[in-house]
Amino acid sequence: MTTHRAKVAEGGRVVIPAEIRRQLGFQPGVEVILNVADGELRIRSVRQAIERARELVRRHVGEGTSLADELISERHEAARLE
Repeated sequence: MTTHRAKVAEGGRVVIPAEIRRQLGFQPGVEVILNVADGELRIRSVRQAIERARELVRRHVGEGTSLADELISERHEAARLE
């Protein structure tokens, strides 16, 4: 792991070094998500966050299961019971 130093500039701006931007695939205009965990600032792209969410769902949902189909079925059943 390579460590880089940066300064917080006017308005709270921090420049992410080019090497890190390349490693993370951050291009100009990419939307990122920032969060603080364990006293550290973490940054990831929206694309990375979506992929992580998909991985988490895959752990709990069987292969070939359609959550959309299950939701539609549940809604139809609820409507039928009303």
